[in-house]
Amino acid sequence: MPEETGVPGVDTSRPSVARMYDYYLGGKDNFAVDRMAADSMMASVPESVQMVASNREFLVRAVHHLAAEAGIRQFLDIGSGLPTRRNVHEVAQAAAPGSRIVYVDHDPLAVVHGQALLAVNENTRYIQGDLREPRKILDDDRVRELLDFDQPVAVLLVAVLHFIGEHDDPAGILGLLRERMAPGSYLVVSHILDDPRPHEIGRILNAAGAPRWYPRTREEILPFFEGFELIGPGLTLLPHWHPPGAEPTGTQRDGAKELRWQVAGVASRS
Repeated sequence: MPEETGVPGVDTSRPSVARMYDYYLGGKDNFAVDRMAADSMMASVPESVQMVASNREFLVRAVHHLAAEAGIRQFLDIGSGLPTRRNVHEVAQAAAPGSRIVYVDHDPLAVVHGQALLAVNENTRYIQGDLREPRKILDDDRVRELLDFDQPVAVLLVAVLHFIGEHDDPAGILGLLRERMAPGSYLVVSHILDDPRPHEIGRILNAAGAPRWYPRTREEILPFFEGFELIGPGLTLLPHWHPPGAEPTGTQRDGAKELRWQVAGVASRS
């Protein structure tokens, strides 16, 4: 029987990707159905644990670089998931106090917890929205009150585009986002590669009733950066990504040997 949450719209009869990620990262905002699906993934694909951790580490490296070195003071994190450790606002505001952040997720529980966590932070918002409807996100009054799209902004699409199938027109979504981003803006992306291991994870997600995902080849992912210029090492294996002028750490180099089916890139809007 589905667990009761007290939060309208939360479906505990099937796993949520946001809640599964929370479980992977040691959080408590998840349910039995999420833990069962995540445990199944960990048993079949042990590297999935590293996949989640590496995504978080990449996000932290990218946000710190953009705030500390690139002068970015606005961040739009779409598909942000549940609040956890080293959130975007914590990293950005530590590097550049006054940075403004809007989180967007379609999961009702993520939104409720995010809004509660950030209630005292006037430079941060958490709204419900879906990447498949980018215009609604960009035109939301709460977004426009905090972010000025006439100034550079970083749009973060970390571990979310591989849940967008071709029928949802990912190129069109990226095109609309790009049109609204001022010169000097940045796009941050991580994405699953077309490899047997991600396909095994996809089989487990489908069997559990979780959203389908769509692994892609590197050649299929590169066009998402049309109109942008990749910085640093370009579109590279997730653990290998590092800011321009920096060298990957030993942990990053070693991690890439094990996790070879996810890539990441950061690109500037000229």
